[in-house]
Amino acid sequence: RRLYFDTHALVCLLEANGFTTQQSEVIVSALVKIMNTNMDMIYKDMVTKVQQEIALQQVMSHIGGVKKDMIILEKSEFSALRSENEKIKLELQQIKKQVMDEITKVRADNKLNLNLEKSRVKELHAQQDRALTQTDRKIDTEVADLKTMLESHKLDNIKYLAGSVFTCLTVALGFYRLWI
Repeated sequence: RRLYFDTHALVCLLEANGFTTQQSEVIVSALVKIMNTNMDMIYKDMVTKVQQEIALQQVMSHIGGVKKDMIILEKSEFSALRSENEKIKLELQQIKKQVMDEITKVRADNKLNLNLEKSRVKELHAQQDRALTQTDRKIDTEVADLKTMLESHKLDNIKYLAGSVFTCLTVALGFYRLWI
């Protein structure tokens, strides 16, 4: 057996750290026994080259059998699977076409509904614009009437004021003449 460390160097190291020669040798021999026991257990689980080659030959023969079975299956069941697959492809194409037709119909309906809603909104805006225009006209008419009325009252007030001033002047001139 090979040892993967220097036993003499280990004995010397142990002696340098305070062990006696006999103690150091006993410790090293115990370590060697433990390692040998462990190696025996490991070697029991290992496979020899001959066993490995036998196992490889068995695996290769199983692979050859599986290949033969696969060839047979390919000729029989795989052809059935291929035909079934073709049928499914055709059905999928038909379904795809139907779905595309339905999508086209839905898009057309949505466009129609959208156009109807746009026309309704335009009509509503037109009605609102007309109502707003009428309201603006009424407001403008009322403002013009109020301006006319204000001008009329203003003119009347100027007339009354002028009349009052002339009356007061006349009375004042009358008193002035009486006193002079």
